[in-house]
Amino acid sequence: MAENSVEERMLELIEEICDDEIIREERDVDLFEEGLLDSMAAIELLVAIETEFGVTIAPTAVEREEMNSVNKIIYQVQIRYDAQ
Repeated sequence: MAENSVEERMLELIEEICDDEIIREERDVDLFEEGLLDSMAAIELLVAIETEFGVTIAPTAVEREEMNSVNKIIYQVQIRYDAQ
């Protein structure tokens, strides 16, 4: 899967889980601080990432600050996807 298709699919997943298309425009905003993502939605996102890409990111494997924005989430998925 090309990098841009990982990015586009991740944008779709995050938009669906956050239920707000603003995530496409404000890709560096802290999703937790803005109330777009909470702990349950974060777990839902991790499950969706594993289902979609075969990439496992354990909640204890990364700090919240490493996955609190759209760009950071995409980066974490991309590096793991590329390592497969």
